Amino acid sequence: MNTDNCRFCENNLSKFFLDLGTTPLANSFINKHDLSNDELFFPLQVYVCEKCYLFQLKQFKTPNEIFSNYAYFSSYSSTWLKHAENYVDMILDRFSFNQNSLVIELASNDGYLLQYFNKKNIPVLGIEPAENIAKIAIENNINTTVDFFSESLASNLKNNEKQADLIIANNVLAHVPELNDFVKGIKILLKDNGICTIEFPHLLNLIKKNQFDTIYHEHFSYFSLFTAMNIFSFHDLEIFDVEEISTHGGSLRLYIKHKKNSIFSTTDNVKIVLDKEKKAKLNDINTYKLFSNNVQLSKQKLNNFFISCKQSNKKIIGYGAPAKGNTLLNCCKIDSTMLPYTVDKSIEKQGLYLPGTHIPIKSPEEIKKSKPDYLLILPWNLQNEIMDEMNFIRDWGGKFVIPIPEVKII
Repeated sequence: MNTDNCRFCENNLSKFFLDLGTTPLANSFINKHDLSNDELFFPLQVYVCEKCYLFQLKQFKTPNEIFSNYAYFSSYSSTWLKHAENYVDMILDRFSFNQNSLVIELASNDGYLLQYFNKKNIPVLGIEPAENIAKIAIENNINTTVDFFSESLASNLKNNEKQADLIIANNVLAHVPELNDFVKGIKILLKDNGICTIEFPHLLNLIKKNQFDTIYHEHFSYFSLFTAMNIFSFHDLEIFDVEEISTHGGSLRLYIKHKKNSIFSTTDNVKIVLDKEKKAKLNDINTYKLFSNNVQLSKQKLNNFFISCKQSNKKIIGYGAPAKGNTLLNCCKIDSTMLPYTVDKSIEKQGLYLPGTHIPIKSPEEIKKSKPDYLLILPWNLQNEIMDEMNFIRDWGGKFVIPIPEVKII
């Protein structure tokens, strides 16, 4: 596919509207002995297709280069685990899947979600490209295939009489450069009366809440309901329901069926969300130009906060090493001279350094030793969970800093 064209409709992408500079891959953490080596930086420029309004980045690395060994483990967040467990209870109650059903999750990570189906003796299959992560799921007796999902893989599974009553794809659609191939695969893998649920951060919230740090190279596309409906419809699939959920700063959960499936009727929720997007003018290129201006203002406010802290000898430490944090720090040119270190619960990240900024990642136990004046919460979507865990910083007068949509001290 021509990378100068839209990855859905292949319309030419002539001009980017947001330039976030050059950054390394957001999950390319660095070992200490590699700090002196040259890092690869890539332009972080955002385009909007003026034909289908797909919000997207150009591809610089293949999925195999990015995801074959990955640093994100879903099970480290108690908030995300609870979200997964609640989803399983809801979906079983609403659609009555049972021991005769097959549940297939695309990008199943470490089995964070499929474990809850396992507990109810419902057959599962995870498809996960990152071997290091899939290994954890397999060790926990979660049936997992180590591979990238594609039309070809879906055809092989179908030929081996493995089609899904339920397909789950949480926060993976953004990571897919070959969108049409991926959606074709879903169509092949889904039984005639099966359903697919897909979750992704809602483009509406990214724009309205200035969530520019969620833009990074591992995310090839960002979706509105309007654009998602066009993509799935093109492949004879239909979105019959949608929910607005709180995860990742505000996401959508789509419910999808084959167009020929008459069991499920389209709910009013679809029109409600479409009306919100229309009101927000997501199909107006000027909306994206205004967003670009807001991003520059937000970056300046965060830089001003760090400058103020340095002038008043206030210590700031980071919490978390999420991909979004690496976008934020690199775009705002915040390095270890301003943020001495960050902490993360993932032992896979501890002892490494953030890409680009070379900020060291330590254990959360270090916070009690350093007693910072401010704790900068980089995974702001988990701010309530983190503030509960780190509430002890109040003992020495410490405060929390939420960087998005703009700097807020709590």
